[in-house]
Amino acid sequence: MFLYKIEMELQEGLSYLIVAADSDEKAFEAVEGHLIRHFTVAPEVKEAAIVEKKRLNSGAGYVVETSVSG
Repeated sequence: MFLYKIEMELQEGLSYLIVAADSDEKAFEAVEGHLIRHFTVAPEVKEAAIVEKKRLNSGAGYVVETSVSG
């Protein structure tokens, strides 16, 4: 099993999904389900890409950076 960091270009901007899956295909299949559960109305995904992939083991993880305007 792998841990995926998927970058999604939505109309509102970039979002990231961290998901565990057995294959690249299954990771992409999970995108829509997570968007439906997260948003009141699932946004349209213009583009999605795997930006990182790691073997899932104890301690595996990702840092997701956000920028704050100010």
